[in-house]
Amino acid sequence: MKTTGNTVLITGGSAGIGLEIARQLSQQGNQVIITGRDAARLEKATQQLPGVKGIVSDVTSDKAVAQLVATLQEEYPSLNILINNAGRAFAYELSENANAAGKAVEEMDTNFFAVIRLTEKLLPLLTKQPEAAIVNVTSIVAFAPGARIATYSATKAALRSYTHSMRVTFPKLHIFELMPPLVNTDLSQDIGGSKGIPPSQVATDLLTALAKNDYEIRVGDTEQIYQLSLTNPAAALAAMNSNGE
Repeated sequence: MKTTGNTVLITGGSAGIGLEIARQLSQQGNQVIITGRDAARLEKATQQLPGVKGIVSDVTSDKAVAQLVATLQEEYPSLNILINNAGRAFAYELSENANAAGKAVEEMDTNFFAVIRLTEKLLPLLTKQPEAAIVNVTSIVAFAPGARIATYSATKAALRSYTHSMRVTFPKLHIFELMPPLVNTDLSQDIGGSKGIPPSQVATDLLTALAKNDYEIRVGDTEQIYQLSLTNPAAALAAMNSNGE
């Protein structure tokens, strides 16, 4: 997959991993569009990234997604990379009073259903390009869930499964899965994110993988947890939770 001269959409691109991916792709000569629900945060992000276009959009809204797709079809008909990065997470202990179902609904809407919705609507645009890619951002917890982010972990496992099915169904598309470990972002502070790797490392690994068509991108500690999960799932689960995930 080429890493320059692309037209790229990044959901949840106004902060964290999405912002760093936007920065690096833009610096390499790509047209980058980022979305986010918070207009002020999105404007702040685009001010940092000359040439990057920001579109206020909520990936969990059917209406907003339809408007976004219409805008892309009209203004960015050469769109050839979709990076499904927008995420929602709650850190909490499972208990009879946790309202886990309510939290899971919010997480699943953003982390899973929204990905399917947007991807499906953009497939006609992506599949007509000479070369196109979809990047789904899952997580280290897709292999070994964290007890304090149990329902978030489940959404990422679901997205990993969906990504595998897409790879089989659309062999002419480049289907990537980006699997970060703990990353130091606003989203991760409740689970010790300050101890995580910088978002820039995730973005760098993504660009390297794009160039090599390395579809399984296991960043940092994710590789070790993945390998351990293959040979000793119980040990992988224990390792994840001993680190406070």
